[in-house]
Amino acid sequence: MKREADELNEMDNHKVDERKKQHGSQDQTAGEKRKRNDLETILSRGGDFTSEYGALPMGEHDPSTAASKILDAKVLVVGAGGLGCELLKDLACSGFRNIDVIDLDTIDVTNLNRQFLFRQKDVGSAKSEVAARFINERCPWMNVKAHMGKIQDKPLEWYKGFDVIISGLDNVEARRWLNGTVVGFVEVDEDGDPDPETIIPIIDGGTEGFRGQARVILPRITSCFECSLDAFPPQRTFPMCTIAETPRLPEHCISYAFMLQWPKEFPEKKLDKDSPTDMQWVYERAKERAEKYNIKGVTYMLTMGVVKNIIPAVASTNAVVAAACVNECVKLLSFASQTLNTYMMYMGTEGVYSHTFVYERKEECPVCQSKSRNVKMDKTATLNELIQSLVDGDLRLKKPSLVGTNTLYMQKPPALEAMTRSNLDKKLEELMASGEEITVTDEVLGGRSISLIVEFA
Repeated sequence: MKREADELNEMDNHKVDERKKQHGSQDQTAGEKRKRNDLETILSRGGDFTSEYGALPMGEHDPSTAASKILDAKVLVVGAGGLGCELLKDLACSGFRNIDVIDLDTIDVTNLNRQFLFRQKDVGSAKSEVAARFINERCPWMNVKAHMGKIQDKPLEWYKGFDVIISGLDNVEARRWLNGTVVGFVEVDEDGDPDPETIIPIIDGGTEGFRGQARVILPRITSCFECSLDAFPPQRTFPMCTIAETPRLPEHCISYAFMLQWPKEFPEKKLDKDSPTDMQWVYERAKERAEKYNIKGVTYMLTMGVVKNIIPAVASTNAVVAAACVNECVKLLSFASQTLNTYMMYMGTEGVYSHTFVYERKEECPVCQSKSRNVKMDKTATLNELIQSLVDGDLRLKKPSLVGTNTLYMQKPPALEAMTRSNLDKKLEELMASGEEITVTDEVLGGRSISLIVEFA
């Protein structure tokens, strides 16, 4: 019996060894298939669908150097939130090594449901630093450098050190600044043709709920972000008189609670938007005010959205848009495929559907079209009225400064602002001549300026 048992065990062991050999062979074959299907293999092959044959050609594909361009490229990721986490992951999986990521925010507990590089222990830490550390530890071949702060605080020369910039920003003003800065780097010859060596492509990604977009911006070649500013509705704000006197919407009641009631009730305490206790207090006060004016729709989630200005985020949308952005980054650097021309819109509300189209350049774009703009004003209008027209008009400036033959008004430094403040109430005819050219600068334009010719009506 013992000998039979030993023979059976020997037979079983032999079968196990055979299975191991078989599985090992299968694993080896699978590994070879993975190697053959690797991105490097794709980049090392030519074809009829490379960049030079596309509608937006950027360069000629060279199979011998395409992979090294990915390895050596310096990529800047702007934003380390829901979209930024996906971008960093996709870049790591696509063979990129040298990446910088910049973000000014810290991690909130509400980020943990979709920003998968963060954990509970990371709450309160800088997003960029935690994301960079996570990627570097998980992917030892990566060299991700973190920067915490506003993109406007970095010197302009710093941005010139990157081959591609991928934007995962969630606000229009920062995107306008980044766009204006990078467009300003492009040098043009006497004929107005841009120097390709000075062009830094921007890949702009954005998501809202089940919708998203990926866009390729080649400064001075394609339309820039400023060209499509009309597609973004102005930021929704409520007049204080409406909030205080005649509320009509649930948002009015919520704004009243945290803008007026909270400072009155707690003058020494700042509202903690991440505190459930504080947010519950705002919600209850807003609900009371809504009931007083017979307004329906005040909920805790809406209160969170109004107070924190939350943009709805869906993890799957972030993943789709980030993949599209990194795909374009690979194509722009390697020329192995045709570049997106120029806009991809993803609509996942009722299924997986997307379409692409060309976003045309705007003839009067103040950023990528170096043309003077003519403005007609009444000569009795004040300088302040001219400035207000620049803020409320199609330019949608924030804090413009104006310099003509003389310095008209400067927003900063404070000393210069104080010196030129008296000009705000003066009539234009006192400050300039009709047809005079004015140079306008604004923080949202980055390093760009607008040439304005003011004609008296």
